[in-house]
Amino acid sequence: MTQYTTRLLAPGTWDDFAELVEANNGVWGGCWCIGFHPEGITRDSTVAGNRAAKLAHVTDGTVHQMLVYRDGRCVGWCQFGPPAEVVTIKNPKAYAKDLAELPDWRIGCIFTGSGARRQGVARAAVAAALDAIGQAGGGLVEAYPEQVADRDPQRGAYLHTGPETLFEEFGFLRDRRIAKWRWVMRRRVPAAER
Repeated sequence: MTQYTTRLLAPGTWDDFAELVEANNGVWGGCWCIGFHPEGITRDSTVAGNRAAKLAHVTDGTVHQMLVYRDGRCVGWCQFGPPAEVVTIKNPKAYAKDLAELPDWRIGCIFTGSGARRQGVARAAVAAALDAIGQAGGGLVEAYPEQVADRDPQRGAYLHTGPETLFEEFGFLRDRRIAKWRWVMRRRVPAAER
């Protein structure tokens, strides 16, 4: 089994994150993992603007993102944070329709770099993010993964919010459907013992 280490995205790990993003075409053509932040991606967004916005979040401490390392190189991440930080989720009208309780935490983007996929990077990232949430006091955590069962294979598709099966492994349960193949899944994470 591949051994991974994890670190939070912070000014001291920015270069590791930036190297992975740049090696993967800016992630989805230049998103720089800004899509879930309050500014999101708009028609006026540029690659340089997205990069600058992400760096500003890192500098200001308004981002929670667990980086996964193998042999000293960043190979993936899991973005998470409170709803004020992870604001821009897909299908917002469907999400709001039957919302009974806002979560304390959201898991947004999960990314694994080219050449490291299907090797447990996403699993390591989510595990570390959930551990960090527990260390921060725990609470209700939401994720917005895609259903893969009963669905034709998606050629060239990348499940940027992760597959439903990954979250099932961590005890998340379906709360409600917000798109044909997308679900809100929830789990309460206990506060870590100190």
